[in-house]
Amino acid sequence: MSDPFYSDPELYDLLFSPGAYGPYYAARARDAGGPVLELACGTGQLLVPIARGGTRATGLDLSAAMLAAARARAAAEATGVRLVEGDMRGFDLEERFALVYAARNSLLHLHAVDDFLACLACVRRHLLPGGAFAFDVFNPDVAILARPPGERFPLMRVRHPRRGEVRIEATGDYDAATQVNRATWHFSTAHEPDFLVAPLHLRSIFPQELPLLLAAGGMRLESRHGDLAGGAFTATSRHQVCVCRAA
Repeated sequence: MSDPFYSDPELYDLLFSPGAYGPYYAARARDAGGPVLELACGTGQLLVPIARGGTRATGLDLSAAMLAAARARAAAEATGVRLVEGDMRGFDLEERFALVYAARNSLLHLHAVDDFLACLACVRRHLLPGGAFAFDVFNPDVAILARPPGERFPLMRVRHPRRGEVRIEATGDYDAATQVNRATWHFSTAHEPDFLVAPLHLRSIFPQELPLLLAAGGMRLESRHGDLAGGAFTATSRHQVCVCRAA
C-alpha cells in the first residue's frame, strides 16, 4: 500500500499504541477459548500478545510492510503467529475461528456497503459454530464532521526517534452522500513543517445504521458498549464497541 499510515510501521506504532485495546481484545480471546483471527492486524501490537498467552492466532493485513513488522515482533517474542497478506473483503484461510476481530476503526476503511457486506460474508464463513465477531468503530461526532474543509485542528504530539517532537494536525472533508470523511493528516516538526502529508479516509457508521448493516450481512448484534471498559453506549459515547454472532 502507498498510504503512509500502513507502509511505515515505525510511524504507525508511534501514533497508535495498544492502550486499552490490548487488554480488551485479549479478554475477548480468552472468552472465546479457541483460535483467533485479527483482520487488519497491522504490526501485531494486539495479536502477538494474544498468541503469547497460548492462543492460536492468525493475522490478515493488506500491507506487506505491516506484516513484516508483525513477523519481526512475533519472532522477537518467540511466539508463533500465522500472518497472511490479504484483503478483508475477500479471503479464504481454510480454517475457522472462535473469535474474529477488527480493532481500532479498521472496518471504516470499507467505504461502500457492498464492501462491508463482503467482509461480513468472509467473517461468517470463518467462524466456528457459536463463534464471535468483535470490533470497535467510533461513534460519529457531527461537530467534527461539520468542520469546514481545510480547517486544521490539532490531534497529538509524538516523540520520533530521529526527528524529535512531531506535531500532528488534521483537516477533514466530509461527504454526507457516502458518509466518508476524507481527512488529511499533517506531520510537522519545529524545523520541518508538513514533512509528511497523509490521507486517512474513513467511513462513518451511525448508531441506528450499524445493526441494520450487520443484519444485512447475516450477523446479529449481541452487545454494544460505549468504551473498552464495558460502559453503557449512550449518545455521548466516543466508541461503538461491539460483539456479534452469525444470525
